[in-house]
This record gives sequence, structure tokens and C-alpha cells, in this order.
Amino acid sequence: MSLVLLAVFFIMLLTGLPLFTAMLATALAGFLHVGELSQLRIMVQQFYGGMEPFSLLAIPYFILAGELMGCAGLTSRLLRFAEALVGHLRGGLGYVTVVASVIFAGVNGSAAADASAVGSIMIPAMKKGGYPGSYAAGLTAGSSLIGPIIPPSIFMILFGSMTKTNVGALFMAGVVPGLLLAVAFMLMHRVSAARLKLPRVNTRFSTAQLLRATGGAVAALIAPAIIIGGILFGFMTPTESGAVASLYVLLVGLLWTRELTLAGILRALSNTVRLTSVIFVVMGAATIVGWILAAERVPQTLAPAILEFATTPTTVLLLISAIIFVVGMFMEEIAALVLLTPVFAPLASAAGIDPLHFGIVMTLNITIALITPPMGACVYIVSSVGNVSLEKMFRHIWPFVLVALACQLALILVPSISLWLPRTLGY
Repeated sequence: MSLVLLAVFFIMLLTGLPLFTAMLATALAGFLHVGELSQLRIMVQQFYGGMEPFSLLAIPYFILAGELMGCAGLTSRLLRFAEALVGHLRGGLGYVTVVASVIFAGVNGSAAADASAVGSIMIPAMKKGGYPGSYAAGLTAGSSLIGPIIPPSIFMILFGSMTKTNVGALFMAGVVPGLLLAVAFMLMHRVSAARLKLPRVNTRFSTAQLLRATGGAVAALIAPAIIIGGILFGFMTPTESGAVASLYVLLVGLLWTRELTLAGILRALSNTVRLTSVIFVVMGAATIVGWILAAERVPQTLAPAILEFATTPTTVLLLISAIIFVVGMFMEEIAALVLLTPVFAPLASAAGIDPLHFGIVMTLNITIALITPPMGACVYIVSSVGNVSLEKMFRHIWPFVLVALACQLALILVPSISLWLPRTLGY
């Protein structure tokens, strides 16, 4: 059954159909295959039901907060703060890129948004500073992977909605892995900076400059604190924290930076509606396919076959990760997440894997697919905003993929990397 649906899905994509239409066609093929045409009404119920969970409301709020930050002039202030913090190191602009991605990750929860916002400013700056264009673009694309790991995270919201896992707990479980990913890219950049003899932005560290930059960026730095702190101390749900953060950025742009105009607000709302619509219709369509797979007991059939070869939680996660890595190279990331989660989540549960640990492994797996050829969305975004050819991007992206995979391996082998913080906080 699963092979039939997979074959139909890829055939639909090759015909040029939009992603959600291809999924709906796949679902229809599933109903035809099992001969249950009398249950076609279930397609409509599942389609809208897939968009109903309250936790999904957090997605448009986080997207809006990120969009408003750019329109309110907070993006440039954050980059100046990052430059003052690490610009004195050799290859300082590369460190600035990673640090900026960490800060942006605490607001919008989207790798694509990070790649666009940071890349549009930092890639031209790095190229002007003597960085090879392909390396600057690769570092930006790699750093954007931090976005869906450090809370908030759109991928975690979707995973939590589908598996009934506490989204707040997932957010906390992503903090340490996200910082691990950032440190790994910084270490890689340190080696590359020495090899390429990359310049420093600032000749020396300046406390006065850091204080000035912090003063300019403090309003922007409060936004991640609102989101993470509100969830951490139990004041707000993830959805409420997203709404409060959006309102906060709106007020900052209107009353403090005074760079947020009516046109900017309308542009942010338009982009939010467009991106949210794409996510929700894909979620609805994939829910139908997931229902068919569950009704045909595909996960229950698959579990014994996999557990026969993978007998420990670690080997199960390694096998699942290998499958997701290959699938992610050829499938859009949200589609891969919402299609594969209903299949692999029961398998992980049967293998005795903690739901939080599996959720972070799954999220990082899907996130890595954002920079793997030939479908990696962040590669295309960075190539466009940085004016770097796709051919060069694909040729030089693999070192960044390998660093991310090394972090994934560490996460699988040492579950406490993801479980320590949420367990300490009582989740």
C-alpha cells in the first residue's frame, strides 16, 4: 500500500502539480486502491481536521513576528550586535552569520526565513570582505538549519500536533541541540577561516562598541526572551507566546524604531498569509494520506519488519534517519514531515524511544533536508539572495551537510543532549 501511494505521489510531482494537489491525488488513489469509494467524504473531514489543532495557530504568529522584525528595522540592529560580539575574530563575518541565525531562530522558527533575512545582508558583506561566494552562501545555508531547532519551531509544532506531544517540551528539548549545531558550524568556520586567511571585521574587541550595539538591539533581543521565557515559566502556551511576540514587535516598530510603516505591516501580513496557507493546505492534504496509512495499518505492518533488523533504540533511530535523509533529498520538507511522522512515530514508540528524543531527531532530520541537493529549499533561497550559482552551491554544500549529520549522530547516540533540559524543567 505504502509503495503504491509513494509511486503515485512522485508521478504527480513529476507532472508539475502543486504539492498539496499531488497529495490529494495520492489520497484519492489510496481510496481507489482499497476500494472504499463510499468513504470519500472522509477526505473532506480529514483535510479540514488536519488544520484544526489549536497548536497550529502558533505558526502564523511566529511567521508574522519574523516578518515584522525585518520591516521594523530590527534585523540590521541584531546584525550590528552580532558583529560587535564576534567581529574581532578571524573570519568575523562568518561568526556573525552563525550568531545572527541563533538570534533569529528564537523568533520565527523557520530556516527559510533565516536564510532569506540573514543571507540578503551577510552574503554580500562576506563577498565584499574577500570570502569566496560559494563558501559564504554555504555557511549561510548551513547556519539557517539552526532556525527550526532552537525554539520556536514550525516543524516541532507540526510534529507535536500530529503525535500529541507537548509542544512546549519539544521547544525546550531543542535548545541544547540547536546550540550544539551553532557551535559545530563555528568550529568548522574557524578551521576554514584559518585556511582561507579570512579577515577580521574589527581589529579588536571593544566593550564600548558592544554596549552601544546591545543598546540598539536590546528591543529585538527581548522578543526571543518573551517566547522562550513565557513558555519556560508557564505564563503562556506556544501559541500565546507567538501572539504576544508579534504584538511586541509591532509596538517596537511603531513606537521605538519608528521604521514600521503601513506598507510594511501590510507586506508582513501578506507574506504571513501566503506562507501559512501553504503550510496549512499541505498539512490538510497530508493528513488524508496519513489517515489512509493508519487505516491500512501500514505502521503496524512496517514495525515488525524494521525491528527484526534494528533491535535497539539507537539502531532504529539510525535506520529511520537514513530513510528520512534519502526521502528528504527528493521531497519538500513539510510534506516529508507530515507524511513520515505517522509512519515512524508508532515504530519509535514500539522501540521504546522517548517521544521528545524522537521528535528532535525527526526535526533535525527534516531540517538537514533543507540544504541537501536537489530539493533543498534553503540552497535555492541563498543562491537567489546571494547571487551565487546553484551549481557552485550544490558542489560546496556537502561539508555543511556532513557537520549537520555529525550533530545528528551525536543526538542519536547521546539522548540526554535533547532530554536533559526538558527533564530538568519537569516536562
